[in-house]
Amino acid sequence: MFGDLFEEDFSFISNNHFGKGKKSKPRGSEPPPPRDFTNLSGIKNQGGTCYLNSLLQTLLFTPEFREALFSLGPEELGSLDDSSKPDAKVRIIPLQLQRLFAQLLLLDQQAASTTDLTESFGWNSHEEMRQHDVQELNRILFSALETSLVGTSGHDLIKRLYHGIVVNQIVCKECKNISERQEDFLDLTVAVKGVAGLEEALWNMYVEEEYFENENLYRCGACDKLVEASKSAKLRKLPPFLTISLLRFNFDFEKCERYKETSCYTFPIQINLRPFCEQTEMDDSEYMYELFSVIIHKGGCYGGHYHVYIRDVDELGNWQLQLIEDTALRDNENAKEVENPLAVLKGILSEEESKQIPVDQLGQKLLEKKGMSWNKKYRKQYGALRKLLFKSDSQGQGLQSLPQKNDVQWNSEKKPTRLRDSSGCHWFDLNDSKVQPIKEMEIEKQFQGKESAYMLFYRKSQLKRPPEARGNPRYQIPEHLLNEMNAANTELQKKRAECDSANNGIDLHLHLSSCYKFHNGALHPSLTWKEGVVDLTIDRRKTLGDLRQSVFQMLESWEGDMILSIAKPLPAGLHLYQILDGDELTLDGIGLADGADIFVWNGKEVGGTKVMTGADHEPVVINVLRLAEYNEGGKGQHFTESQHVFSCSTKLGDLRRALAPSGGIILKNGSGADKEAKNWEVFLEEDMKETVKGVGLMDGCSVLILDSHDQSFVNMSSGNLTAFTYDISWLQVKNFCRTQDEENHVKITATIETVRSLIVQGYKTGCFPEKFCHLPEDYTVKEAELKMGSLLGLFLHTYVFGFLVGDNWHLRRIDWCYEAGEALSQENATLKELNVCSGDTLVVTEGKLPAKVYLTKRVIYLLRNLEYMVGNVYNLCFVFSDYKLGARVEICIEPLQKEEHLGPHELLLRVQMGIPGERDYYDSTDLVWDISKECTTWALRQQVASHYCLPVDKIEIAKYFPERFEWLPISSWTQQISKRKRKKKQESLQSAPYHLKDGDIIGVKNLLLDDTKDFSTVRDDVGKEKQRQLALQKQKSRQAERLHDHVFSEEKLNIKHRKPEVALSINVGVFR
Repeated sequence: MFGDLFEEDFSFISNNHFGKGKKSKPRGSEPPPPRDFTNLSGIKNQGGTCYLNSLLQTLLFTPEFREALFSLGPEELGSLDDSSKPDAKVRIIPLQLQRLFAQLLLLDQQAASTTDLTESFGWNSHEEMRQHDVQELNRILFSALETSLVGTSGHDLIKRLYHGIVVNQIVCKECKNISERQEDFLDLTVAVKGVAGLEEALWNMYVEEEYFENENLYRCGACDKLVEASKSAKLRKLPPFLTISLLRFNFDFEKCERYKETSCYTFPIQINLRPFCEQTEMDDSEYMYELFSVIIHKGGCYGGHYHVYIRDVDELGNWQLQLIEDTALRDNENAKEVENPLAVLKGILSEEESKQIPVDQLGQKLLEKKGMSWNKKYRKQYGALRKLLFKSDSQGQGLQSLPQKNDVQWNSEKKPTRLRDSSGCHWFDLNDSKVQPIKEMEIEKQFQGKESAYMLFYRKSQLKRPPEARGNPRYQIPEHLLNEMNAANTELQKKRAECDSANNGIDLHLHLSSCYKFHNGALHPSLTWKEGVVDLTIDRRKTLGDLRQSVFQMLESWEGDMILSIAKPLPAGLHLYQILDGDELTLDGIGLADGADIFVWNGKEVGGTKVMTGADHEPVVINVLRLAEYNEGGKGQHFTESQHVFSCSTKLGDLRRALAPSGGIILKNGSGADKEAKNWEVFLEEDMKETVKGVGLMDGCSVLILDSHDQSFVNMSSGNLTAFTYDISWLQVKNFCRTQDEENHVKITATIETVRSLIVQGYKTGCFPEKFCHLPEDYTVKEAELKMGSLLGLFLHTYVFGFLVGDNWHLRRIDWCYEAGEALSQENATLKELNVCSGDTLVVTEGKLPAKVYLTKRVIYLLRNLEYMVGNVYNLCFVFSDYKLGARVEICIEPLQKEEHLGPHELLLRVQMGIPGERDYYDSTDLVWDISKECTTWALRQQVASHYCLPVDKIEIAKYFPERFEWLPISSWTQQISKRKRKKKQESLQSAPYHLKDGDIIGVKNLLLDDTKDFSTVRDDVGKEKQRQLALQKQKSRQAERLHDHVFSEEKLNIKHRKPEVALSINVGVFR
C-alpha cells in the first residue's frame, strides 16, 4: 500500500543509566525486567516494527482469535523442534504466533521479542528496520495465516471471525430489475477527507444512492436500453469483528506530494450498524458493536510511530493503582472547585432576578459581589474574561443563557455526542515495551492532529466472555505451552536472583592484623600480600552487624575484641582510617563501596606497636636529593636520590634534623620531575614550625638537601637556587680531521648557553663539530639536546668530483626508488620549469647526453599496436610545429620493408590475406596505391587483385577499424559499369563511411579457397568483450557520480533523503 513509507520515531524512549556504585555489566548478560504494576507485557521494537507490535497486541486482546489459534495442537501444526528437518511440514508462522501469545500472557518480563516470529516471516535485519503500513500488514498477515492453516481445523479461522459481505445493487427505474454484485471484505476502508466522522462516512457509503440520469444513463439488461437507475451498497453479512481502516493519507495532485489528513474525525465507542445493512429485521443486538482497539499513528506521511489503545476485555491487566490515583485526582479537583471562575460567575448569575447579565457588565458585578477584580485574580491563569466565556461556550460549559451586549442571547449549537466514560472499561496504551493504563476519555484526543486514530477494531456486543476467562491469562492455553512458560519463568527468577546478587554484591578485602607489622610509618604484610588478605562477598543491603557476623564465621580462631577499620593502600604502605561502628546501619548507608579494604584488629596495636589512625597521620613518601660528587652514580647523573617516609603531621624542623643533622638548607621542587634551578624554593626558618602537609609536601615530592659547602648556589634574598649541577656540564670532543700526532680526544666545559662557536674556540680547531648530523652554528647545548658526557666529532666538509671535466657529465633526478632517474637535458630551462623543488636530490652522472635529433618534414606513421614497435626510444626535438606534438611525446619509428618515395597522391595501405579455414591472417604487406585518378571501390579492388594476382571477382576486401575491433566490407562489383554511370556514382573512399588514409589495414578474402565472408578474428572478439566491460564500468561510475552529486545537492539544500518504497511480504510454505 504505502511500502516502507514511514520512519521510526524513538523520541519516547528514555535513556537508562547505571546507579552510582553499581557494577556496569553488559546488557545482554542481564535478564529482562519483570512486568510493571499493570501486569501486562509489551513488545520490543526491533528498529521499525512498531506497526507490527500494535497489530499483534490487538490480535492478542481479541480473545476469540487467541483461543482459536491455541486450539490448534502439534498434531496439526507440527513442532518447532522439527522445523530443521527437510521432510517435516511444520507450520512455523502459527506456531511462533502461539508461542509469542503465550509469552505475552504468562512470561514475567516487561517486553517480549518478535525476532522468532519475523524470522518465520522470512524477514531479514533490513526488513525489521523498515516501517510499513499497518493496514497493509493486516491484510498480508491474514493471508499468510489462511495459507498456513490450509488442511487444519483452523482453515476458516480468519473467515469465521473477520469475513463480511458487501452487496452493490443497481435498480432500474423502469422495469425495477435489480442487478447486484457481491464483494467479500476483511476490513472496511472509509474516507476521512471532507467527512466529520465514522457514522457520516458509513452513511455516504451504504445509505446514500448514486443516480444515473440525464446524460449519464445505465444500460439495463432486462430493458436492453439506456435507462435511469440508482446505485447503492449495503452490508449483507456482518462479521463478529469489524475492522475499519481510515484513509488518513492522501495525494495532493496540485502539489504532487503526499500528505496526512489531520482534520477532526469522530468515532463512537458503541455503534449501531442497522441503517447500513441490507437486512434490518433482526434484533438490535445483532447490529451493535463496541470499540475495543484503536491503532494510532503519530507523525506525518513520511515518518512517524505507531501505538495502540486497547480495551482489556478479559480484565487481564491491573488497574488498581491507577484508580487510586484517579480518586486522589478527583479529590484535588473538588478542592479546586471553589476557585473555579466559572462557578463564581454562575453564582453571581443565580443571584440576579432575570438570570441574565450583559457580558460587558460581568466584570463590574464580580467586583461588587466578591470584592475582587478579574484582572488581578484570574487573568494571569485564565486570560481575558470575554475570551474565557467564548471558549467555555464552545466546549459546552457556557453559563446558562448569558446574553451579549444589547441583551442578545447566545444560541448554543448542538455538539457531537461525547465518548461515554463507563466504569469497568479498562483501557491501556501499549506503546512497544511500555504499557500504561488510560481513561476512556483519552480516546477523544485521537480524533484529530498529527497523532490520530488510523485503524478501528469493533466487536459485536453480544459476544460475551465466560466467567472463567476473567482475569485468567492461562485460559485455553495448551499444556505444552504452559509447561514451557513455567520453565522459562523459573529460569528468569533464577537469573534475576543471580543478577540481583551480582548487582548488589560487593567484594571486600579483609586484612588480618596477625599477618601485618608496623614499621617505617605504615603497615606492611609479614609474608606475601595474598596471604594477609581474605576476600569476602556480601550484599550491600546487609547491615554492619551482618558483616561482623560473617567475619566471625570466617575467622573461627579469632579471640578477643574485633574492630573493623577502613584501610587504604598508600605508597608508604597500608594506613588505617575511621572505625566502622553502628551494627544496625547498612553497608551501603555507611559508604562501603565495591573493592573496599577492611582491617581486622583489636583497635589498639599491631604486633605490639601502637598504630596511629586517621587522615592526620597519613604517611608521606618524600624523595630526598643531594648533590653528587663528580661522576658519582654513573655517567650523566649529578645527584643522589633516596626515599624517606614521614607522617603528614611531622614538623618541618623535625624533618630537617632527621635529614641534615649537621645543619643545612632544604629546598622544595615546585614542578615535580623538572629539576631546573628556577623551580627550587628554599624553606625559610619560619617554615620549620609548619607540618609536612601544611607546606604542601605530598607523596612523590622532592626535597634537596644542601650542606654548608653547597650553599653558594642559593640566593638567600630571593630564596631561589641560582645554579644547579645540571647547568655545569662537560662535553667530549673527538677530532676526525687532524693528523695522527695531534690530540684527537679532549673534554671541555660548557654551560646551557654555550654556542657551537665557543665549543670550536675551546678546542681551537677550524673543523665543524658533528653529533651524528650537522649542527647549526646558532644552536645552544640545550637546543642540540647535548647531555653531560655527550661525544661530538669534528669533520672537514670537502667534496671532490674528479670526473667533472668539461661537458662530460650531466645531472639526473633521484626517483622514488632512490635510483638515478631522468636526465635534466634542457640547459636553458629554469628549476621551476624542470619541477625541481626544495629537498630534491640530484645525482652528478659521468657521461655526455646524446645529441638532439631534428626530423625533416616527412610523413611519420604512428603505429597503434605494440607489436609493430621496434627499435629504441629517442629524445626528439622538432624544428616545426605542423604536427602540434607536445613535449615528451613518444614516436614509434618502423624500419621500412623497402625504400619508399611517397608522393602527395599516394596512399600507403597494409593489406593482409586471410588464412583459409581459420579466423586469422598472414603477415601484412605494404601496398602503395596511386589515387590521383580515382579513389573508388572498383579501383581499390583492381589494385588489390593485381597485388595478389587474383581475379577481381574472386576477392572480398574490408577495412579494419582497430579502435572498434570491427571490419567494414568494401562493396564488391560483379559487373562492368559504363563510364557515364561510373562518373555519376563515383564516390571517394576517403569520405564516409571508410575515411581511407595512410596506414589503414585492408583485409582480403580469396573466394577460390575460402567462401566465408566473416573478416573478424578471435582477437577482435576479445577486444570487443574488453570494450563492453569497460563501458559497463564507466556507466556504473557515472551512475555513482550522479548519485553522489544528487545526495550532495540534497544535503546542501537540507533535503531529507527518503528511502525507496519496498513492498511488504511474508513468506509462507506450501501446505496443500
